[in-house]
Amino acid sequence: MPNYLASIEDAVPILRSAGRVLVVGCSGGGKSTLAQRLAARFALAYISMDRDFLWLPGWVLRERAGQRALIAEAVKADRWIMDGNNAPSFDLRLPRTDIVLWVRLPRRLCLWGVAKRVVRHYGQTRPDMAEGCPEQLPDRAFLTYIWKFEKRHAPALIRSLDRYGPEVPVLTLKSHRETGKLLDLLDAAA
Repeated sequence: MPNYLASIEDAVPILRSAGRVLVVGCSGGGKSTLAQRLAARFALAYISMDRDFLWLPGWVLRERAGQRALIAEAVKADRWIMDGNNAPSFDLRLPRTDIVLWVRLPRRLCLWGVAKRVVRHYGQTRPDMAEGCPEQLPDRAFLTYIWKFEKRHAPALIRSLDRYGPEVPVLTLKSHRETGKLLDLLDAAA
């Protein structure tokens, strides 16, 4: 069983002293937005799995060995916040993580988040994506990934948390309201 925190309040002191934060969750849930806000607030280097490791221009997926080499180098740093799932790299990332924020919104909100992202960035490369990978309409496979995330991908994420980071505290954020509360509490504690 992952080391789930009982409340948002429990996460605040951990986040205030954390040097390495991992933000995971389904596409469209707001993990990149949250990670970027926390990176700015705590002067942490923002690392995007999509932008920095996975994708090359033209939506070409970087080969796995290259991804792992880049990730292994990045996690050596003392201060970072990284967003993205990429289960095959949890063995590299979780042992170096001080806290995991799991943005675990309902799938309808994730689909809505993707729709808003497409409207906002269509034809342009968004800040958390690799250059040369402009936002496009989601295909059926991507929409299915979101729709079935909890059933197909969340169990693997839980197994990875158990295997590679059993002591790492995990805060689950199940709504935009909870994410807002976390940010408000961090502001109040500053």
